[in-house]
Amino acid sequence: QVQLVESGGGLVQAGGSLRLSCAASRGTSKISMGWFRQAPGKDRQFVAVITPGGRTTYADSVKGRFTVSRDNAKNTLYLEMNNLKPEDTAVYSCAATYSLILGEATPSRFTYWGQGTQVTVSA
Repeated sequence: QVQLVESGGGLVQAGGSLRLSCAASRGTSKISMGWFRQAPGKDRQFVAVITPGGRTTYADSVKGRFTVSRDNAKNTLYLEMNNLKPEDTAVYSCAATYSLILGEATPSRFTYWGQGTQVTVSA
C-alpha cells in the first residue's frame, strides 16, 4: 500500500508558476508516478508520468511548460508548472503504480492515488 499526499496548489495569475509536490508513504525507487488533472465537468486527464529510471512523458497541452521530477531519497514527486493558463485550472492528483508506465497512460493504469490539490489560474 502506498499513500500519496499532494501539496502546493493555489491561485495564480496567467503566466505565473506553481510547484506541486506529492509525498509517498514508502520508498518510490521502483514506482512509476504520474500527475493527472480534472476540471469541473470533464474527465480526468493525463498530465505527465515519470518512470523509476527517470524517463518522462507529457501531454501535448503541457509540453514545454510543465516539468515532472522525482526525489527518491525523499519519496517525493514534483510537478513544476510554468506559464500557466486559465485552461490549466483543475484538481491535480498524483498517482503511482508498481507497473512500468512508458508513454501516456490512462488513470486505470495506476493503483494508488492522492486526494488532489486545486490549481486555479486567473486570466
